[in-house]
Amino acid sequence: MLRFARVLRSSAGKNLNTSFPRFRTASEMYSHIRSITAEGGDYTVRNFVGVIEDISVKSSVVETELFPRGALEFYTKKNMGWPYTAEESNQWLLPERGGEQGDYRDGMQEKIANVIACLKAEPRSKRAIIPIPFPSEGSKTVDWTNQGQTKCCRELHLYIEDNHLKCTGILRMQNASIFPKNIHFFATLLDHVGQELKLPVGEYTHWITNLCHDRSAISC
Repeated sequence: MLRFARVLRSSAGKNLNTSFPRFRTASEMYSHIRSITAEGGDYTVRNFVGVIEDISVKSSVVETELFPRGALEFYTKKNMGWPYTAEESNQWLLPERGGEQGDYRDGMQEKIANVIACLKAEPRSKRAIIPIPFPSEGSKTVDWTNQGQTKCCRELHLYIEDNHLKCTGILRMQNASIFPKNIHFFATLLDHVGQELKLPVGEYTHWITNLCHDRSAISC
């Protein structure tokens, strides 16, 4: 533990996300991305980057008509690889809430265990990543028509900075309407890892290549 503390104190660097738009909570970012994509349809905002300062689970519950709290909690359980009941699945599982593109559970427990082991062994590591697609096959098989391969979230990069666990999420595609499900899952995952590392969770940086209003966008 003393070695861990010494390593953190000796780490130095600079985080350029200070120049990105900052949002106190997930709800504030949600309102913003819904606003800037309000034209709808295939209107696309490219390379959106924003920082959520409080990514705690409590502050990352963004309830909407599509995603009431029960749906958020169900999809987070599913994507974390935690058990859920048939009743929960029957009640909450709907294609319009994400389908195969938003199903991140395959191998997730192993991926989470890997980042915990990584940051425990070397707190300064830049290798603590959670890759989302291709959990059981190589990317050589990539097929743009396969929704199971074209996951919306591609990677989560976890790192320790200022004695806090922080994260950058890289998304190929973000439908603003699906954001509440994504961010609740990310917040829960970070909370879990933070507890294992005995570290508070810091800010989260959300990087989106293609941002649209909802799933009516073409080939999203």
